[in-house]
Amino acid sequence: MLATSLVFGSFLTVLFLIVGLVTGWVAREYMMNYQDKPKLHPEFFDGDGNVIPDEVLAVRFEEGYFDDDVEEEDE
Repeated sequence: MLATSLVFGSFLTVLFLIVGLVTGWVAREYMMNYQDKPKLHPEFFDGDGNVIPDEVLAVRFEEGYFDDDVEEEDE
């Protein structure tokens, strides 16, 4: 009885391992190939529509940063 349960248990363990590996591989392939890829902003393209290989510099102007310059010009 013990030998039979050990044999069936080992077969089930190997079967679940194989099914898990195959399921994981299929899920990985789906995620890598069929998921929507993020859309790129127009800044990443050149005039012909190709992605530019250079780094894109992002600049953010905070409100109130240039207020001192405006006051000096008014005086």
